[in-house]
Amino acid sequence: MAKPQRPGASNGKKKGPTKGTGGLGRKSLEGRGPTPKAEDRAWHPAGKRKAAAERYAASGGKGKPGQGQRQTAGGNPNRSARAKDNTTEVEVVTGRNSVLEALRAKIPASAFYIAQRVEMDDRVKEMLSLATNRGIPVLEVTRQELDRMAGYDGVHQGVAVKVPPYEYAHPQDLLEAVIAKGEVPLFVALDGITDPRNLGAIIRSTGAFGGHGIILPQRRSAGVNSAAWKTSAGAAARVPVALATNLTTQLKEFKKQGVFVLGLDGDGDVLLPELELADRPVVIVTGSEGKGLSRLVAETCDQIVSIPISAVTESLNAGIATSVALYQVSTTRNAKK
Repeated sequence: MAKPQRPGASNGKKKGPTKGTGGLGRKSLEGRGPTPKAEDRAWHPAGKRKAAAERYAASGGKGKPGQGQRQTAGGNPNRSARAKDNTTEVEVVTGRNSVLEALRAKIPASAFYIAQRVEMDDRVKEMLSLATNRGIPVLEVTRQELDRMAGYDGVHQGVAVKVPPYEYAHPQDLLEAVIAKGEVPLFVALDGITDPRNLGAIIRSTGAFGGHGIILPQRRSAGVNSAAWKTSAGAAARVPVALATNLTTQLKEFKKQGVFVLGLDGDGDVLLPELELADRPVVIVTGSEGKGLSRLVAETCDQIVSIPISAVTESLNAGIATSVALYQVSTTRNAKK
């Protein structure tokens, strides 16, 4: 009588090919050949981007459907817009001011979306005119679809436009362009600002107070995405943003060319109203709200400037502090003209 096995125990019998099978499983081991590159796989995001780029190039850089004619996005606008999102890398800019500025600046938009039964004010009429004249497809969609495009807590105000990823400038190009105009450079550099809404607010303030551009480090920094576009209220279409491989190195290069580096910090050795360098070429450096300026950047600054505030308030938001500093510099420069 065979001894009963305990639950889960092996009976010792092997499965699979055994001696003498004659290589019957050899064909199954041959495989399917080398794995195709990501861009050659139609279902892969890289493959979808490649296909979208080829279609864009084939159309001469213009959107195909509609050629500026107002239309609904097929029988199901939600499904059509989602398909576009999956085939190319784009940013969706929402809000009437932001969209209007993007169209005025002739950003190469691929589609303009407008909500059904939207309230037609002067801005919306101008957007439709600009999109139509430039041959940008105008798609009428539901407000639910615009809600999806705007994302969590986004406010679209019934309009949106798809634009390609932001093209950053080089810091040296920005400086040379300002010098060529005969103007006194005024830049803002951000050290560790990771919130795109802060970036958008600073872009807006830079444009409002005559700044010539923003300089961002390539690492550990917010980029110009849809959230920054929205917060900038369209200023991102007018104020250039440059990327520096290494912020400290770039600031040192600016110093060699006569630009003074001013760091903002609550424990600065110079109060902002007493700043004597405002009428010189300057770059204002703002650090993160939590850590402030990094050590290397702070050591590179010519002066560390503080904004006098009431003792009741511990510190200012990075965007507000930058705005106050830009205002002070702008006021001083205008007074000396």
